[in-house]
Parts: sequence; C-alpha cells; structure tokens
Amino acid sequence: MAPNSKRAGAISPALGKPLKRAFFARSVHEVAPDLIGATLLVDGVGGIIVEVEAYHHTEPAAHSFRGPTPRNQVMFGPPGFAYVYRSYGIHWCVNFVCEKEGSASAVLIRALQPTHGIAAMRRRRGLPDEHALCSGPGKLTEALGITHRHNGLALDSPPIALRARTGKVDIVSGVRIGLTKAVELPWRYGLKGSRFLSKPFS
Repeated sequence: MAPNSKRAGAISPALGKPLKRAFFARSVHEVAPDLIGATLLVDGVGGIIVEVEAYHHTEPAAHSFRGPTPRNQVMFGPPGFAYVYRSYGIHWCVNFVCEKEGSASAVLIRALQPTHGIAAMRRRRGLPDEHALCSGPGKLTEALGITHRHNGLALDSPPIALRARTGKVDIVSGVRIGLTKAVELPWRYGLKGSRFLSKPFS
C-alpha cells in the first residue's frame, strides 16, 4: 500500500444525493445554512462547503439592491444558477441564485474544506497547505478554476455538481465580512469548529 493511499481515501468522503435547482427555489435564509456540509465540485475538483453568506435584494449590501445591470443579470433569473463576478478587479467570487425569478437573492460561497482534486488545487494556488487552499471566496474560485466562464451555468449540470450533506452538522452564524452596508445582519453561516473557515466566528 502506498504511504498516502489511506489518507487519500480519508479525505474523499461519501457524497450525498445531487442537489437540483428546486433546492434553491426558496428563501435564501433557508438555503444558506442548508448548504453547510454540502459538497461543491467543478470538473470533479472541490470540497465540503463550510462557510457562506446570504444576500437579499432588499438590503444594500446585495448587488441586486439597485436593480438589474449587465453584471448582475443572472441574479434576477431563475434559481439554481451560478452568479460569478470579479471582486475589486482581482479575484472571482461564486454565488448560488435563490428564490423565485426576479427576487435577485443569492448565497456567496466563502470557504470549502478540500476533499476532491487536492493536487489540482495546490497546482492552481501554488500552495501546499490544505487549510489555505479554499479559505476565502477568491481562494476557492482559483482552486476550483471558477471564472466568468461559469457565470450563468446551472448548478445541477456539468461541469458543476452539488451533493447534499450526509449527516447532521452544527452551524454557527454571525455578521458578514468586509462590508460597509448592512453590517449588522447576521447572515454569515459556518460549520462550527471548522479549521477551513476564512475567518473564525466570534
């Protein structure tokens, strides 16, 4: 047996049932915590979602707050699609569109625990430390190879795959990170005790 084969098997847990677009056709505040513990894969590379943030069109931190634009148009479409944008002109961020068409609400994926395709993630990120590969929204998109090409793609069709969590998880919540508006809303959710978060919960 190869020295690392046992460990390789340990970091690729059994996957739950596929999540379909109907999963996202409900309140963003229900979808966001339900995504904790689910697995996100892009071309087979990805991991367990350990941190997310919810954004609703009624609050000023949401890109959709002031109405549709060419950049945010996907948010105003049907649920179950990826909304990808470049943050500060530097890195890509991936969101999952929720609620009925026109609601323009979404969940930002903030951090993953890498489980699949870790060698590819390390190559893309240029880092050996698994804890740093996907511990932030820009880090995880680089690790999974997510760019503007994925904007508007269905979340239940290749190259994207989402699998439900397979057991109960302990979820914590707190205020969102890096905002100047609606800073008081406790719409950030995470896996309690995870070492793969972008930032600890206070």
